[in-house]
Amino acid sequence: MDGIHPATKPHQRGGGGKSIQFGNDDISKTHQDHINGQGSDHDNQNPNTTLVNNGSLDFRGRIADKRKPEDGMNEAAERLAFYAIAVNIGTYLVQQMHQALPDAAAHVNNWVGLAFGSTLFGAFIADAYLGRFLNIFVFSCIYAVGMVLLTVSSTLGSLRPPPCVLNSPDCQQASKGQTAFLYCALALIGLGTGGIKPCVSSFGADQFDESDKNEVNGKYSFFNWFFFAINIGALTGITLVSYIQSEKGGGWGFGIATGAIMCSLLIFVTGIPFYRYQKPMGSAFTRFFQVVVASLKNHFKGIKVQRDTVLFEVKTNESDILGARKLASTSQYRFLDKAAVITNQEADTTNRWNLCTITQVEVFKSFIRVLPIWASTIVLAIPYAQLSTLFISQASIMDRRLGPHFVIPIGSVAVFSVLNALILVPIYEKFIVPFLRRRTGHIRGITSLQRMGVGLFISIFSMIAAAVVEKRRRDHYSTPMSMSVFWLVPQFMLMSSAEVFTYVGQLEFFYDEATDGTRSLSSAMFLSEIGIGGWLSTALIKIIGRTTGSGNNDGWLRKKLNDSRLDYFYWLLMVISIVNFFIFLWVASRYKGKNDAGNTVNVRDETIVGTSQEQQDENRINRL
Repeated sequence: MDGIHPATKPHQRGGGGKSIQFGNDDISKTHQDHINGQGSDHDNQNPNTTLVNNGSLDFRGRIADKRKPEDGMNEAAERLAFYAIAVNIGTYLVQQMHQALPDAAAHVNNWVGLAFGSTLFGAFIADAYLGRFLNIFVFSCIYAVGMVLLTVSSTLGSLRPPPCVLNSPDCQQASKGQTAFLYCALALIGLGTGGIKPCVSSFGADQFDESDKNEVNGKYSFFNWFFFAINIGALTGITLVSYIQSEKGGGWGFGIATGAIMCSLLIFVTGIPFYRYQKPMGSAFTRFFQVVVASLKNHFKGIKVQRDTVLFEVKTNESDILGARKLASTSQYRFLDKAAVITNQEADTTNRWNLCTITQVEVFKSFIRVLPIWASTIVLAIPYAQLSTLFISQASIMDRRLGPHFVIPIGSVAVFSVLNALILVPIYEKFIVPFLRRRTGHIRGITSLQRMGVGLFISIFSMIAAAVVEKRRRDHYSTPMSMSVFWLVPQFMLMSSAEVFTYVGQLEFFYDEATDGTRSLSSAMFLSEIGIGGWLSTALIKIIGRTTGSGNNDGWLRKKLNDSRLDYFYWLLMVISIVNFFIFLWVASRYKGKNDAGNTVNVRDETIVGTSQEQQDENRINRL
């Protein structure tokens, strides 16, 4: 990205408030120094400076110091709680709330959809109002309240129907009040997840200065190890917590997960003096809408954009989006450049509903540029949703004995997926990346898009393995508990490998392609895929039920798993995954990122690189 980076002169460390209240007054002097040009361009700065050059601040509102620790968050604890719920809630709905298997699977998918779909809302709040740190803190508190309610729901007998033999005529279903209390708890947890998840990875990446080569390398390693930390939390949640829940009851299991969230919040807060913070930069969606409105206004006026058209940009070193660096105009989506065409020299240039800056237009372009990639990877979330639903349901009627005295808890079967990720991430980081880097010369070995493509390809074989195993179970092991649960290992490991490649690739891709002020939104885009995939999985289950029949012998998905044709469902997911894979290849082959979208001539305010007044006039750039 072009533009002036924050100056690093010693006098800029002297100001700041006493607390982490990132209002305009906290850094007004520092920011004003930037936009007035006090301080040198980062190319001329002392390379040995200890201050960051990416606009990050410390908790007193001063330019952050590289010598301080980078990140003290405990994402593993939050993931422990989430996965302790995710892998057990389906079984809980069936065995404790007496729901039918298709209904329970649909409800779990809807909950996952809420948790990850609401990340777009969480990202909006973070980027527009709270900032990433406060967003994580506030929504962690909401998450904790939901966990307390879930623990209460699973502990008090009055909030659950009486025990019974499942599927028997006298088995009483949960009342509306009992169900509402449980769903209220899950909704709060889902909302908390939606506020935390889009900010955690971006906040962690904010701890790295993109102008420092050493920290750039560290940022890409961070995404891999961040995913590793997630799986450490998941491993604990689906092994230790699931075992305790199986032996002691849901109250104990969810109670431990609640304690983990409390500890996570405490650890997170203790890192306040050491973090690097980015100020909220206002609503990205409002700025996007302003570009659309302004471009349409000029379109209906008959305005056309040519290569020599003069576009509007502010005269200051930074853009008029607080904390955001200026962007050069690109030739893609030139229709949107109409928003930056000055049609009346005496018009109010501060009204962004009539006239936008080049940077504002380019930020919107960067957002819509990644939408095809985003859309073409959503389908992976449908087979991925089966990790916590149908894969677990299969395990519930299989032989889970590990030796003569130990039975693997149903929820802990997902450990096959987590262990694979914990093994694969270090191998990929320490061996595969260096090997590929020597062959390709790319800093990450392969590009983010190539990594996503590998993951999508692997997911196809996960569905093949799942279908083959389910067909074998139906044909040769119709008696419950007669087939070993270890037959499920291939489908768990393949889906986990697809997750490692695709989702870490998406973390890298959406963060790299994001602009200043849209980091949380970009992270939310990839996370929202999981939520949308959950809803699509629910819709697919309902469509299959209506198409094949849910109450007769021909239905693919019936109340009892042994009466269902789950293998047909997996084959269908395989076909969908293959079609989506080729769509992704087509979209990715035509993708142009923000660094190679092509620059447009004579539309850049050259004052940011120190040109003279004569040169600025020569470039015909309009200024405030």
